[in-house]
Amino acid sequence: MRTIGVVTTARADYGIYLPLLNKLKADPETQLYLIVSGMHLSHEFGHTVDQIEADGFDIDESIEMLLASDTPEAIAKSMGLGMVGLSQSFARTRPDILVVLGDRFEMYCAALAALPFKIPVAHIHGGEVTVGAIDDALRHSMTKLSHIHFVSTEAYHNRVVQLGEAPWRITVSGSLSLDNLLEFELMSLQELETEFDLNLSQPPILVTLHPATLTYEQTEWHADELLTALTDLPHPIVFTMPNADTRGKLIRKKMKAFINEHANAQMVENFSPRAYFSMMQISATLVGNSSSGIIEAPSFKLPVVNIGNRQEGRLRAKNVIDVGHHHDEIRKGIETSLTPVFRDQLNGMSNPYSCGNASNIILNKLKTMVLDEKLLTKEFYDLHHETQHPNP
Repeated sequence: MRTIGVVTTARADYGIYLPLLNKLKADPETQLYLIVSGMHLSHEFGHTVDQIEADGFDIDESIEMLLASDTPEAIAKSMGLGMVGLSQSFARTRPDILVVLGDRFEMYCAALAALPFKIPVAHIHGGEVTVGAIDDALRHSMTKLSHIHFVSTEAYHNRVVQLGEAPWRITVSGSLSLDNLLEFELMSLQELETEFDLNLSQPPILVTLHPATLTYEQTEWHADELLTALTDLPHPIVFTMPNADTRGKLIRKKMKAFINEHANAQMVENFSPRAYFSMMQISATLVGNSSSGIIEAPSFKLPVVNIGNRQEGRLRAKNVIDVGHHHDEIRKGIETSLTPVFRDQLNGMSNPYSCGNASNIILNKLKTMVLDEKLLTKEFYDLHHETQHPNP
């Protein structure tokens, strides 16, 4: 039986992982070794480890790493704590393969700590670009620390090759999170109202703003401009809270103040993956700078007003309206997204991140990949080699 270690550090990556976690748990040929860290263990961020346990997963390791502060110094120190905790974990139990996802600093610690243990690392969602966040550098670094890659589109396959990874190491799987649409029975508007104490008298505006970590000095202005743009809108507004990034606490404080002053504004600390998908299903538009607007929202034909450059570089469907940070631009984008004309043009739109079977593609590769010296010995793949994606 092959032991597959999976590292989850936040609500976002857990929701993406969920179809794969369910398959790993059910497969008689694999043993899931679940490592939980980061925001999951913080009461400030909703202590979402409780959701993982409620979903029926056994947690094999809990690694505390987040400091209470959100300064650059605190983020760097948290990374150090994560490295210490994860190295101790790998010394106790060395999984046959370690699965990491995305680009968060918490996740980066796992890929780096695995390096001296010679643990094969499988990275999901490499090759993407997000110009406005430190995540961009972390993601590409994780590509170089990893031995096998599951990318969401052919374009990202080509970029991972450009980073010097041999094509045989790369599999185009599509976005894993979209497999949830095959497994979830989405909640009704009434169920969402009851479970999360929401007033959804009409389709809401769903809002998520994270700090743009390469320009975190401007976070207060970014938040103020967004909140000004949302003022006096007749729709219910539902905020979800930002990640544990530099200046994230400032955004939380300003959102809570806005909610206290506006009867139509509400907050949910953490939607479950099923509930968040259900919210996208019933919302009028999604506003902010979350990757969910780029990757998942197209499957719901949901208009998205994407603010700033945090997601700049990612492949977009035609549901996305890109705007700057000034409140006039944001307000104009919201008004456009709410028009029947814009919504109607999304009919028949396909999601560029969807292959329809990502969890099975990833599971089969994790079960069958040969764990040998060839896998662990990484030679830089120069672009003068043939870079055409090989036939399966």
